[in-house]
Amino acid sequence: AKGEIMADTTYLDWPFFEDHHRQMARDLAAWAKAELGGKDHAEPADDAALDAETGALAAKLGGAGWLKYTVPAAYGGALENLDARSLCIARQSLGYHSGLADFVFAMQGLGSGSITLYGSDQQKAKYLPGVADGTQIAAFAISEAEGGSDVAAMTTKAELDGGDYVINGAKTWISNAGVAGHYVLFVRTGEAPGAKGISAFVVDADTPGLSVAERINVIAPHPLGTITFSDCRVPAGNMLGQPGEGFKVAMATLDIFRATVAAAALGFARRALDEATARAKSRHLFGQNLSEFQLIQEKIADMAVKIDAAALLTFRAAWVKDVQGQRVTREAAMAKLYATEAAQEVIDQAVQIFGGTGVVSGVPVERLYREIRALRIYEGTSEIQKLIIAGQTLKATNE
Repeated sequence: AKGEIMADTTYLDWPFFEDHHRQMARDLAAWAKAELGGKDHAEPADDAALDAETGALAAKLGGAGWLKYTVPAAYGGALENLDARSLCIARQSLGYHSGLADFVFAMQGLGSGSITLYGSDQQKAKYLPGVADGTQIAAFAISEAEGGSDVAAMTTKAELDGGDYVINGAKTWISNAGVAGHYVLFVRTGEAPGAKGISAFVVDADTPGLSVAERINVIAPHPLGTITFSDCRVPAGNMLGQPGEGFKVAMATLDIFRATVAAAALGFARRALDEATARAKSRHLFGQNLSEFQLIQEKIADMAVKIDAAALLTFRAAWVKDVQGQRVTREAAMAKLYATEAAQEVIDQAVQIFGGTGVVSGVPVERLYREIRALRIYEGTSEIQKLIIAGQTLKATNE
């Protein structure tokens, strides 16, 4: 059935997974087909409608238990620790059906991962159960207008005043801006220059001095905006980890979630291939099906190879993180780079196979064409991933 359930699930037989991953993938595929499948409806008309749909999806994902994979078992989660393979399976499955559902799931993880990794028991107890049930919408605030790829260039600062830190500055490109109940915020506290002088805080959205300055409308609608801080007072107890550890907190969090961006791209690409093959088999011209033309077969072959290569890199990175328990800087960067670039190419070819229909607003491949583009930018651009991979490779050959 086109666009309802993933055609190729042979990846589940690979040795990267345990039986609970395989069962989760099957259960989520069935749930997503029932709850998200076939709903290629009109996109939200405005910010209010978008925010309402984001909240509704969080409640739906939380109610069904899928957000339990974004927090550890001690605080209402599904597994003892954050499990990169489960997160990747979830993002691939949700991305297959709905870019917004994938976004909501991803942000619950990214916007609470730093609390899971570095939070006190009190901080975890306050925020994580609500993240798991979808009532506490999470956000991750690191990017600034002049400090996106160059995290160390951030200028938003926090100064200690008695028992509080007073925060001034602005963050932009913030997912869930205006929707979130809390922000995991990275600011300059000045213990040292550059990356060593940054600290992480968890800041409640209703804290006086925090405001949403603007909403940013992008080609695939997701809640996104700029938040500003004007003498925003945050208790010192809201710090995650130690003063000056913020860069470490951010990198450790991204180390878990970077491979999941690759998984979302993989879900988009799998959907595009399934849509394209169904179209090629049913479209009749020049006396035969489109699928019988060798030029179309070449496209299908290229798409299939790219998807399998992306899947291997993605699940390799997740397996290394979960099983070997080490930093996966190189593996995650490779997965994120390759899977997002490959998915863009796969989706572009799917649009081509659809012909004129492929650029009609709301058609699944047209929606995917807009969804995929941002993944080559966020959580480290493709160019930054190449620098990371080169750095890791050169370091390995020097040792």
